[in-house]
Amino acid sequence: MHASCEPPPIARFGPLLATDLRDVTDDVAALDSSGFWAVAADFDGRTVCARFGDVRRAPRPAPPPAATPADVAARTGWRGPDPRSWTSSMDRAGYEQGVREIRARIATGEVYQVNLCRVLTAPLPAPYGDIDALGAVLAHGNPAPYAGVIRLPAHGVEIATASPELFLRRRGDTVESGPIKGTARTAADFLAKDHAENVMIVDLVRNDLGRICAPGTVTVPALCAVEPHPGLVHLVSTVRGRLRPGAGWPELFGAAFPPGSVSGAPKSSALRIIAELETAPRGPYCGGIGWVDADRRTAELAVGIRTFWIDRDVPGGPVLRFGAGAGITWGSDPGGEWAETALKAERLLAVASEVYPAAREAPAQPSGGIHGTSGTRGV
Repeated sequence: MHASCEPPPIARFGPLLATDLRDVTDDVAALDSSGFWAVAADFDGRTVCARFGDVRRAPRPAPPPAATPADVAARTGWRGPDPRSWTSSMDRAGYEQGVREIRARIATGEVYQVNLCRVLTAPLPAPYGDIDALGAVLAHGNPAPYAGVIRLPAHGVEIATASPELFLRRRGDTVESGPIKGTARTAADFLAKDHAENVMIVDLVRNDLGRICAPGTVTVPALCAVEPHPGLVHLVSTVRGRLRPGAGWPELFGAAFPPGSVSGAPKSSALRIIAELETAPRGPYCGGIGWVDADRRTAELAVGIRTFWIDRDVPGGPVLRFGAGAGITWGSDPGGEWAETALKAERLLAVASEVYPAAREAPAQPSGGIHGTSGTRGV
């Protein structure tokens, strides 16, 4: 798309539509000022906060009950990538070696858990529509509690998320997080490792919130609840606390970002290992995506998982990116962790490519793709 014909900036979160862009800043202290803000915080540190002047309820029109993602795509103008064109920043051999390396670090006591991720990339056809059209396809093909779209192409932000995970919810002085650890096709498939990993990350999130909450106010109202989502189930916990006087968004981000569920424990050691082992920047994947209403002192930020973003700054034209990862513990099996990343990716990539539910019978992925076994391509 040429800049002169770009669609206007917007943000969507559930039924809310924000338009009339007023300000853009990388300073999270602005979230304590006034107005309604859309927030896109990359895992790697870049943050874009955009204040909109008009926010209203504008739910997406519901498609016919029998509509497929391809039907919704045709109605909205989205043209997704060829489902065979997805490539991975790490192939299966490289990912499994990363799992073994993390287990070796765990054996020495350097770390207890690390989230190891790979970034999947596919070239976009011309014309491909826009990120809000992809958001409509995702809303139909993979509905999610923290679905959202942020479209700020002039600022390098074009994100559509189908995130199931709460990073931070704020209601006045009360702050809450909903870490997810444990993913399986059915509840019967959960392993003891999944429960142990969830408890470990809950403890990390408790410590994070404890740094900026009043003493004695951090609680865990729910631990390892089974939560169904399209194509899989998760173990989800809830951690809640009351902010100490004077704690605002800079303090919240300083204590809690990046999210513990997609970094590891201890967080500082996990982040160092992630930087050593991962071969592509995560971008908005595993960051924070959502909204802040500074006037009402309310907010809802999702962990940027199940998230697509358009990257135009690449040779050969725009690409669509998507991240997938798994939490690695001492009990991890390298092949099983690779399979978990594929499980998390397969439905979403098929929806974005407009072929679900036929994706399970689609042609095999190229090597290095969702299920590839050798040869890293792309990125």
